[in-house]
Amino acid sequence: MNNSKLDFRDATVEDVPLILNFIKELAEYEKLLDDVVATEELLKEWLFEKKRAEIFFPVLNKKEIGFVLFFHNFSTFVGKAGLYLEDIYIKPEYRGNGYGKEIFKHLAKIAMERNCGRLELTCLDWNSPSIEFYKSMGAIPMEDWTIYRITSDKFKNIINKN
Repeated sequence: MNNSKLDFRDATVEDVPLILNFIKELAEYEKLLDDVVATEELLKEWLFEKKRAEIFFPVLNKKEIGFVLFFHNFSTFVGKAGLYLEDIYIKPEYRGNGYGKEIFKHLAKIAMERNCGRLELTCLDWNSPSIEFYKSMGAIPMEDWTIYRITSDKFKNIINKN
């Protein structure tokens, strides 16, 4: 572990350009950069006006070294809300220093403070380093479940189905 103490800072609307930059860095790492259609205007609206998700930054020596985006989901089986971790990103030059563990500790504290029943996330099948890290944090793969996605361009088709 690096000797410098990792701090955390909640994002503000002034951070939107930084957030978008981190999103693009993450997408590049995941080989999905062409899929990024988010804009600063969309992020401002959905994150800070509509408050649909939350972001915090891991900060080292007063410098943001990545970002974490999460939001609440709900489990009918558990009967309470959980946290869904949409994105966790640490710049490559800061990886391998234990900062991911510190981020998960911070997320676990948030989940406990909010009395959440679960912390859930998804991971690309090829991302072995992340999969091993998540397993080391106690995550288990939900092998009986497959994620399905309906994109917004299909909404009208659904509405108009007979």
